[in-house]
Amino acid sequence: MKVILLKDVRGVGLHGEVKNVADGYAVNFLFRQSLAEPATDEKIKEVEAQKVAREDEVKKEEEVLDTKVSSLHGKKVTLAARATEKGGLFKTIGEKDVAGAIRLEHSLEIPLMAIDLPAPIKTVGDHVATLKSKNKKAELQVSVTAA
Repeated sequence: MKVILLKDVRGVGLHGEVKNVADGYAVNFLFRQSLAEPATDEKIKEVEAQKVAREDEVKKEEEVLDTKVSSLHGKKVTLAARATEKGGLFKTIGEKDVAGAIRLEHSLEIPLMAIDLPAPIKTVGDHVATLKSKNKKAELQVSVTAA
C-alpha cells in the first residue's frame, strides 16, 4: 500500500515521502498513530508541489544570504566589552555577539551558522571573522574595545 508519511518514521522514511508498506502495517500502525495517510494521486501532487515550493524558498533565502555576505566584505564592526588592564576580556565574544554588532551597525540579520570565528575572542584589539554562505565568503573586521 502506498502511503505519504506525515512524520519521520524510523526504518520507513522521512516526512513527506511516498513509501510502499505492507497493508497491515499501514492500517494497524501508521494510520492509527497519525504517522501516515493513504497516497492518492491528488495527495501525491500536493506533496510534490509543496516540495518544489520549499526548494524555491530555500533557494531565495540562500540568494539573500549571498547578497548580505557580499555586502559585508571588508566592513568593520566594533564591540565594547569589559576588559582588564592588560587587555584580557572578562567574557569571551562569540558568533552571537558578532551577529548583534552586525545588526546594530549595518542593519542586517546574519544567521549564527554563517559566522565563523577561528576561536572565541578573548582579548581587546582587531580580529577577523569569516562570513560564509553557500556561494560566497567574506572577511569581516571585528574591533574589540575596552568599555
